[in-house]
Amino acid sequence: MASKPAHHFRLTSKILTCGFVSLAVFSIGLATETPAEAKSRLDVILERGYINVGTTGDYQPFSFLNPKTGNYEGYDIDAARNLGRALGVEVRFVKTVWATLEQGILEGKYDIAMCGITRTAARQKQVGLTDSYFEVGKSPLVRKVDQGRFKTLADIDQDGVRIGVNPGGTNEKFVRANIRRAQIVVIGENLEIPGKIAAGEVDVMITDNVEALLVAHNRPELHAVSPEQPFTSDQFGYMVPIDAAPLLSWLNLWIGRMKEQGELAKLNEKWIGDLRQSSRIGPNRDL
Repeated sequence: MASKPAHHFRLTSKILTCGFVSLAVFSIGLATETPAEAKSRLDVILERGYINVGTTGDYQPFSFLNPKTGNYEGYDIDAARNLGRALGVEVRFVKTVWATLEQGILEGKYDIAMCGITRTAARQKQVGLTDSYFEVGKSPLVRKVDQGRFKTLADIDQDGVRIGVNPGGTNEKFVRANIRRAQIVVIGENLEIPGKIAAGEVDVMITDNVEALLVAHNRPELHAVSPEQPFTSDQFGYMVPIDAAPLLSWLNLWIGRMKEQGELAKLNEKWIGDLRQSSRIGPNRDL
């Protein structure tokens, strides 16, 4: 069989090489093309012109859905509106509950959750949490006639004592981690627990000291036990998707600016005011 000329092989080689290079360039182009979903959460919020804010509406003074007006109000509601102005976007509130707070973030139901959320290591495994903006601690809320009976956690953890908890939040987690003898009573609505204490249906609620103080202030028959010496030292932060790094970074800068410009102090004065009895209640001083 006659051999093919050398130039034929050189030509074929060039054709094949060009083909592979073209295919490689085409493949790289496909691989590096940025799809719409690859935009950061911050970019998406800015482009669409609104931010979805998940909030429970059941935790005064941070997030309260006023049944008379149908509007949200509170420290974090005002903070959310401030956030919207800073971003230049509309704020849209999305109702959520403590039991599915993180799930709402994971499912994209809202871009951020703002409602007095305690920063915990367990939560940060699933979601992103901003820098702290407020300091609190767990304290008991009891009937005023029982203030001498329930002074310590040991006093509370006794047979026959009933502790009301709302499912899903850090209040329930604290109670289940520390209570062995007292009865734990799950109550679906956080706002109903103080009324059940007053009615004698449960004896104690362990909640953040700022909530205990506010409730006791509004209901003279109830008493916040030693809010200046809480069982824990905790901090609040805002919750975002764990992969939303640009948004988280921007929020941390915004919180810092809020602190520097005195906006956190204004929120504290408006919503906490004279209730603050301790350095463990109020805006984070270390921002």
